[in-house]
Amino acid sequence: MSSLIAASVFFLAIHFGVSGTRLRDVLTSRMGEGPYRGMFSLASIVGIVWMSMAYSRAPAVELWGQLIGLRPLASALVLLAFLFAGIGLVTPSPTGIGMESRLTQGGEIIRGMVRITRHPFLWGVALWALAHTIVNGDLPSLIFFGSLLLLALGGTLSIDAKRRRHCGEAWERFVRETSNVPFAAIVAGRNRLVPALREIGLWRPLIAIIAYALLLVLHGRLFGMPLV
Repeated sequence: MSSLIAASVFFLAIHFGVSGTRLRDVLTSRMGEGPYRGMFSLASIVGIVWMSMAYSRAPAVELWGQLIGLRPLASALVLLAFLFAGIGLVTPSPTGIGMESRLTQGGEIIRGMVRITRHPFLWGVALWALAHTIVNGDLPSLIFFGSLLLLALGGTLSIDAKRRRHCGEAWERFVRETSNVPFAAIVAGRNRLVPALREIGLWRPLIAIIAYALLLVLHGRLFGMPLV
């Protein structure tokens, strides 16, 4: 268990203690954007691999126990997570790595999933982690998936803060028409759902649903228990 805790602390520390902070600004000014991203990516890979290996070896310590009855709800959350993350990955957004320059496109960049949330991939990760945290009900799962949930939600705030520092008024204009929390800008009347759905189209959700269906079939073989 100590290895899982150490891995989780390491993984969260490099993101919340470096990425999105002023320390990152100092490091990139000294070593350059490319070398920094390379080193940070390597550290992130080490962190997630370490976490995964430690999680697979951690002793089972039951907390609230497996909530079998909530598996259908968890499956629905995971499907929603796949839609958010999958569509988000193929939707250009100034919140993506190295995409700050897209802010110069003005309102043209606010299309599709970006109308719903400016952080679709991270919200997808958050929903996926939340589903697994609730259903598994053991301490290793709480540490592993809870850390990823914390990282995803905190990551949205970290990215917003970094863009605000670096992009100024261009970022503020983008924020005025979008929202971090899904659908908040639409509910507030700052954006519209119908254009978002039309711009998302059919092929993006279809790919996400196919990926989810494959997981549904293979989950038991890969992770030792069915998804539902």
